[in-house]
Amino acid sequence: MSIIIYHNPACGTSRNTLATIRQSGVEPTIIEYLKTPPSREKLVELIKAMGIPVRALLREKGTPFHELGLADPKWSDDQLIGQMLAHPILINRPIVVTPKGVKLCRPSEAVLELLPNPHIGRFVKEDGEVIEN
Repeated sequence: MSIIIYHNPACGTSRNTLATIRQSGVEPTIIEYLKTPPSREKLVELIKAMGIPVRALLREKGTPFHELGLADPKWSDDQLIGQMLAHPILINRPIVVTPKGVKLCRPSEAVLELLPNPHIGRFVKEDGEVIEN
C-alpha cells in the first residue's frame, strides 16, 4: 500500500503520525512540505479529498496567521490558498494520503483509519500517551 505523509519533522504530532505509520509495517513516502511545498493544484486536490473547508487547513500556532490578519472573513478560499503557498508553515500537518483516503491527522492516532493494518499494538507517543488497539 502506498502512503504519503506531508510531514514537518519539527512537529510532535507529525512525528507521532509517521511513527504510527511505520509501526503498522509501512514505510511511507515522506514529503517535507516546508522544503518542498505542494503546487496550488496539489493543495486544492488535497483539501478537496479531505472534504474540509480551506480554513480548516490553516495553522495558527507558530505561523504568521495573526500578523497576516487571516482570521478576517474577508479572505476568499483562493486567497487563503495563496497565503499557504507563500507561507507553507500555514499548512496544518500532517496530511496523510492512502488508498483509503486523505486526512489531516490531528490527533496523530487519526491515521489509524487510513492504514492497511491499523492494529499497531501498543504505541507510546512522544508525550507519554499510550495508544493501544
